[in-house]
Amino acid sequence: MTDQADIGLIGLGVMGRNLVLNMDDHGYRVAVFNRTTERVDEFLAGEAAGTKVIGTHSLEEFVASLGRPRKILLMITAGKPVEDQIDTLFPMLDRGDIIMDGGNSLYSDTERRVAELAEHGIHFVGMGISGGEDGARYGPSIMPGGSQGAWPLIKDLVQDIAADAEGEPCGDWVGSGGAGHFVKMIHNGIEYGDIQIIAGAYDVMKRGLGMTATQMQPVFVKWNEGRLDSYLIDITATILGVAGEDNVPLVDQILDVAGQKGSGAWTVTASMDESIPTTLVAEAVYARFLSSMVEERAVAAEVLSGPPNAITEDAADVIDDLEDAVYASKIVSYAQGFMLFRAAHEDLGWELEPGTIAALWRAGCIIRSQFLNEITTAYRIRPDVPNLLLDPFFSEAISEAEPGWRRSVARAVSAGIPVPAHSSALAFYDGYRSARLPANLIQAQRDFFGAHTYELIDRPRGEFFHSEWG
Repeated sequence: MTDQADIGLIGLGVMGRNLVLNMDDHGYRVAVFNRTTERVDEFLAGEAAGTKVIGTHSLEEFVASLGRPRKILLMITAGKPVEDQIDTLFPMLDRGDIIMDGGNSLYSDTERRVAELAEHGIHFVGMGISGGEDGARYGPSIMPGGSQGAWPLIKDLVQDIAADAEGEPCGDWVGSGGAGHFVKMIHNGIEYGDIQIIAGAYDVMKRGLGMTATQMQPVFVKWNEGRLDSYLIDITATILGVAGEDNVPLVDQILDVAGQKGSGAWTVTASMDESIPTTLVAEAVYARFLSSMVEERAVAAEVLSGPPNAITEDAADVIDDLEDAVYASKIVSYAQGFMLFRAAHEDLGWELEPGTIAALWRAGCIIRSQFLNEITTAYRIRPDVPNLLLDPFFSEAISEAEPGWRRSVARAVSAGIPVPAHSSALAFYDGYRSARLPANLIQAQRDFFGAHTYELIDRPRGEFFHSEWG
């Protein structure tokens, strides 16, 4: 059939629809299917009118419309829906066909699916996609990984529809097995951290300095013109300028309960499995948990005491220090994320290259920022640097920001304003730069009550001792 599709997409939610239009813009003929088939007709009559998109109303028709080897992109809810869809598609596919999962699936599920389908000669790709609605439509960041044999067959498509950063596509192969979804998971974990860092600064300005959303907006506009230039700072400035009912800032009318879909918590779980302290992401996740206790917090606010929230120092000085705190905390957040990449590279055997990963995030994705250009450069010059904090650019940058960072955390603590992302980042920084920590006492206690043994500072690592402490 001369009119067969280059690729098929299942799942016409906002992301799926926009990816189809993106692919159509780049000359690809796309077949689409949706479980609710009415959505196919609505799409063809609406956004996809006048395109080359092929609408199908059954999976059999969908599969038959695809050129070989068949390439199928799933844009459906992670978990059981993906599992069920693969099971339904499997009998219709042949060796060499490719299934790509563009949702936020757990990387271990992807690892398993790659292995299971490989036994039947079918390629499976966990394709992390970030960028929201606009990214999907005009160029997202794409992080594919899985069956290596699939990459030559999908590379051109992926890089054609991906965002562009300084002439490089923000879509590249990141590794085998579950690597693609692992990279996307860490991306989302860092996103949680970035958002909490910004929220902490907002809270200090709001409660500590008594600033309105309108007064805060130019602060974020200014920050976005300098070293904090990023998508999240940019949209924060926009949000603060939007009025709701009675011309009251819309942000002030939103209930202070933050939702989540699980990838932040997955990042924390993975960090525990790999023994890597991603403390900032963990605090960001726990802060969302705490926000959900809104009724209980209202009661506690009437019962528990604390200092007045007001910060009486010069507002300009406080804001300057906050910028330092946001920047330094952001450095720590990325340092921790890339520590987790390094551990997974060594433990899980994936070919995770930090320079490649950082480059993929420079455009198209939610955490895109000028800052990522510096990370990309750092890892391309020194790919084996054990921690981003040890790179000369970042060690100098955090040293310059450190005084303002410390003052910001101290002010917030004194005013009773929680800044979990800023303070946990600072605690990690101080712990990481300490040649000696109080873990010697912890180990002595463990040996006292459980005979867990300990090592000695003047003996080779790996020699363990036990004492009778009583």
